[in-house]
Amino acid sequence: MKRDYKRNTMNARTLIKKLPYPIKQGIKYIYGAIPARFHYGKVFWDTYNFLQESQWWSKEKLEEYQMQQLSKLLNHAYKNVLYYRRVFDERGLRPKDIQNFDDLRKLPYLTKEIIQENLSDMVACNYPESKLQYCTTGGSTGIPLGFYHEKATSAAKEQAYMLTQWNRVGFKLGDKCVVLRGNVVRSITKDNFGEYDPVNKNLILSSYHMTDETLPKYITGIRKFKPDFIQAYPSAITILARFMKENNVEPFQSVKAILCGSENLYQWQRELLEVIFQCRVYSWYGHSEQAALAGECEKSSYYHIFSEYGYVELIGKDGEPVSREEELGEIVATGLNNFICPLIRYRTMDLAVPTSAKCKCGRNYPLLKRVEGRLQEFFISKQGGLIPLTGGYALIVKSSQNIKGAQFYQDERGKVILNIVRGQNYTDKDTCAIKNLFYTKYGNNLALTIRFVDHIPRTKSGKYRFLIKKLPIELGEDNEQKD
Repeated sequence: MKRDYKRNTMNARTLIKKLPYPIKQGIKYIYGAIPARFHYGKVFWDTYNFLQESQWWSKEKLEEYQMQQLSKLLNHAYKNVLYYRRVFDERGLRPKDIQNFDDLRKLPYLTKEIIQENLSDMVACNYPESKLQYCTTGGSTGIPLGFYHEKATSAAKEQAYMLTQWNRVGFKLGDKCVVLRGNVVRSITKDNFGEYDPVNKNLILSSYHMTDETLPKYITGIRKFKPDFIQAYPSAITILARFMKENNVEPFQSVKAILCGSENLYQWQRELLEVIFQCRVYSWYGHSEQAALAGECEKSSYYHIFSEYGYVELIGKDGEPVSREEELGEIVATGLNNFICPLIRYRTMDLAVPTSAKCKCGRNYPLLKRVEGRLQEFFISKQGGLIPLTGGYALIVKSSQNIKGAQFYQDERGKVILNIVRGQNYTDKDTCAIKNLFYTKYGNNLALTIRFVDHIPRTKSGKYRFLIKKLPIELGEDNEQKD
């Protein structure tokens, strides 16, 4: 169906001009002006309409498209990006030498450190400076990273992919959403912790002010707003869910699904959210670098990797491909849409488990059975082995209802500090219960020290990190503890 791009753009601009100044400034702060799907309507709709067809392609057609896009990217990078010209020349390679996905392994991995040291050489010389948009990651891996996207165009494409993902669980343009994703809300008062975005019909709530005193007002605001969906960081929506559980708060009848992303969604969180909100919890995997994107579907909890978005490899400690069921690997991604600052064989430091299963939804995307989180989300044992954090925080939730916040800290192998914000009814019995469950789970691999603090800080982007680790680590061949 043909879209009237000019009308979409003009309607959005006219609407925003008529808004009161505070709301208008809030939208500008959150979105950087008019949302991409309106202001750059053609890019958004072209991408979205393409995905409505390509998501149903055969495996062979998807791989053919991927290879075509990869060839374009490699030729462009060799011709216009100084860093990649150097990489190819040092190895005596030309883009034509990459004839299939196995050949891509002739190129080295790209790490965050390499990007930091070579960023100016990684920008394509055939793009004007006006097209560059500088972006940064939140530093949740311990390595903050700066890079470039194509101004507005990248955002428009990203919106099209996200809408396509959310369509799977019933989301449509115009649906009302509550957003709990680290946005800075500038009109905070003692009775108001959110701002309304009329263009996207979003009620944007602060994730920085969620306390026992304020959460009743959050709940009242959400119930009055009657959202169709809630978009949230898992950590933020978990705070709300735990409060609702402890105070026997009824679920929001209008909410069709919880849309979780940008953090790892642990199984204990999924189970809690589904019980409290009585709806589907949908999770997707992505990152600021926009090199890989994957999400669940309407039929399963497998993560469907968008082949049109990027090419994904999973590697073990030896750098060799991981393919066996239940074998943990690091995600290495080659983004197919960013020609301004190409990321080719980029080591994400994110971990996942592949599966050869075929999803009942009928899409032929590669699948991940689980996304296990980041390398930064593993304890390190005395022997240097990796132990998943997942069970660590889950056991705290199970062992005590008197904890307001908790965060693990590790700066020495085999030793872990647990910072706890105590609730009003916290006693020594809670401490004993936590320690007993911790050692039952981890045995002698980890020694636990409990420390009491007044609050748990969040990242600049509003995320809640369950583990702060000051140790260099690499992906091990096996984990000492499985959840």
